[in-house]
Amino acid sequence: MEKVRWKRKGSLVAALLLMFFIGVSSEKIPVSNPRELKTSLGVQLNTKHRRLVVMDNGLVQVTLSNPEGEVIGIKYNEIDNVLETQNEEDNRGYWDVVWYEPEKQGSYDKLIATDFKVIMQDENQVEVSFTRTWNISLRGSLAPLNVDKRYIMRRGVSGFYFYAIMERKEGWPDVDMDQIRTVFKLQQNKFHFMAISNDRQRIMPMPEDRATGQPLAYPEAVLLTDPINPDLRGEVDDKYQYSSEDKDIRVHGWISSDPPVGFWMITPSDEFRSGGPNKQDLTSHVGPVVLSMFTSTHYAGKEINTEFRNGEPWKKVFGPALVYLNSVSSEEKPLNLWEDAKRQMMVEVRKWPYNFPESVDFPKRNQRGGVFGQLRVHDRYISNRLMWADSAYVGLAAPGGVGSWERDSKGYQFWTKANKRGYFSIKNVRQGDYNLYAWIPGIVGDYKYSANITVRAGSNINLGVLVYEPPRKGPTLWEIGIPDRSAAEFFVPDPYPTLANQLYTNHPEKFRQYGLWERYVDLYRNDDLEYTVGDSYHAKDWFFAHVTRDVGNRTYKPTTWRIIFELKHLNNNGHYTLQLALASATDSDLHVRFNNPNADPPHFATGTIGKDNAIARHGIHGLYRLYSIDVPSVLLNRGRNTIYLTQSRSRSPFQGVLYDYIRLEGPPRT
Repeated sequence: MEKVRWKRKGSLVAALLLMFFIGVSSEKIPVSNPRELKTSLGVQLNTKHRRLVVMDNGLVQVTLSNPEGEVIGIKYNEIDNVLETQNEEDNRGYWDVVWYEPEKQGSYDKLIATDFKVIMQDENQVEVSFTRTWNISLRGSLAPLNVDKRYIMRRGVSGFYFYAIMERKEGWPDVDMDQIRTVFKLQQNKFHFMAISNDRQRIMPMPEDRATGQPLAYPEAVLLTDPINPDLRGEVDDKYQYSSEDKDIRVHGWISSDPPVGFWMITPSDEFRSGGPNKQDLTSHVGPVVLSMFTSTHYAGKEINTEFRNGEPWKKVFGPALVYLNSVSSEEKPLNLWEDAKRQMMVEVRKWPYNFPESVDFPKRNQRGGVFGQLRVHDRYISNRLMWADSAYVGLAAPGGVGSWERDSKGYQFWTKANKRGYFSIKNVRQGDYNLYAWIPGIVGDYKYSANITVRAGSNINLGVLVYEPPRKGPTLWEIGIPDRSAAEFFVPDPYPTLANQLYTNHPEKFRQYGLWERYVDLYRNDDLEYTVGDSYHAKDWFFAHVTRDVGNRTYKPTTWRIIFELKHLNNNGHYTLQLALASATDSDLHVRFNNPNADPPHFATGTIGKDNAIARHGIHGLYRLYSIDVPSVLLNRGRNTIYLTQSRSRSPFQGVLYDYIRLEGPPRT
């Protein structure tokens, strides 16, 4: 009977997918939900039930557990509860933190509150607070945090806002927090279609499909062998295939076909997330589950966990974000819901920073400042004139070393993208002390402004013209790749037909297919990659991941890649430089040798680096690493030369590096 029910509903869900491929008009699309009739209703708050708090604005009704502060019910349109009612109440909509004291085992803390308070209430808005206060008697059982979880409902908004204030007092125990997030679990029998972006939308498997499927190389990846929807048979499901960069995680969610309802997570700002705009994280996955990831070690490892030592105090506001619901009539295209969610996202972005949260810890627009200027590039081996920092990513983050923003998860970050001439304007910055950082697509390395910047309320700081001098010792002799912190321009193979996710067939993010690391030995059966520098060679001749070689019986061995190049002239009195930029590394030790594959020790070694796991998790990049390697001329030959790159660690198929860019420079010109 279960499969019969799926097929009947599946025809409706399949129609969604067909509509997507047909396309959606760019004209303004009416979304017919109860909004037009009920926006005049004021917001109601009901606290009469001892264990429940109910907010209702005539569009959406939200039920929260009291005093725990978990979302246990969301009533919308024809659905009494869009959350999964088969789950326990504490497993529907909640916050959680992965935490542990140093050297101890990690655990989840669902931040269960112990006190409830109404912060404000009128016909236009309700804000409620659920708090928990930590003390030393709770050590070992709960993360050492004071927590204030807030929920806001506003007149005329088809959804609700949420945010949290987390605090550590001075002297509290050392702790690591690998992840902070919110989770919403939707009704399995209704929400089958997931949308992350315009070109990443699909009918999803059911949880039962994963349970009956074949586990693959790591727990998150499952081959669907007998799915309820037979169209999905033979596909791989893995939640990491639906990761995105933080700068692109503005709206994502699910669509129910019966009735046609959308559930969306809208995040209008990145200021409270970790790791900068290019940090990747999870969005949604089979469940159906909707996530709002605030911090995590994904695609970075422990280098980006939120670590506190020596009684360090800390306070941070996560959010607000918006849970948005919408609906259409049965005659309209269900994918109109996605178009409407995108429009609502733009509304929220324009309103940021919100003026309605009541917490004094969330500064309004007039309590913030801004920084603007122009970034230019000076590289005399490219041009004698200053060049524009075209499309540079420019940001303010906690003071630190060059590139430290990528590993920061404690502070706030404020990023913008410069225009073609390198002009940038960073708006709505919280008061505080910052460094200004930048990186430029097409230019190697990281920029950091020389002085700390103090932002005050109402300040608008003009930094004028800033000049970045990227790492450079001499003229370019040859280069491989594009310095953009990604391996996407290199050769990404097709997946095995039996291990494909059809969403990524002929997709620009082809690298998100499962098992691509295994294709290396198919392409290089008898010998490792060899790349000859020359006009006939380009980035597509370079495999996207430098991985280990599977020699059978779960045994792997290191691989050595060779770069062959000619030097018509050799300066015997000068030093050459190899600029080696990595887009990712996972438990690797990269050895570099020049013209002697057996040099011991190698001419250069990175040492053991990286916990990014980007190869296994389809990430195409993790943390950025740049090495400027000095190459004495005695190591080179006039004529033919070979550089040997050996990834020397080989316990698993996932150890390896992703190259971003390699450049050989000649000796400096006088």
